[in-house]
Amino acid sequence: MVQIDWINGTNASILIFFIGLYGLITRRNIVKSIISVTIMQTGIILFFIASNHQDPLSEALMITAIVIGAAVTALSLVIFIHLYRLYGTTNWHKLLKKFRGENQ
Repeated sequence: MVQIDWINGTNASILIFFIGLYGLITRRNIVKSIISVTIMQTGIILFFIASNHQDPLSEALMITAIVIGAAVTALSLVIFIHLYRLYGTTNWHKLLKKFRGENQ
């Protein structure tokens, strides 16, 4: 039987974080960027939980991070909806071109 020692919570959290970072770097869609940031946040929270600290303070901080992350995601989506209604695009580059064109 093959024993796999490298599959654990810490390595999974690092993998999840870098999947989110890859999505943030490669995608031009604003919604996909917001989702990628949320995936990165999930990886960070999983890393702190998987580090097996016996301190209840770190668990309380992760609960706080989850709540703040949900609020930031909701606010980001509200801002996205407003920008989409103003400029009519979900692409970061097209949005910046339209924004720069109107303000110059």
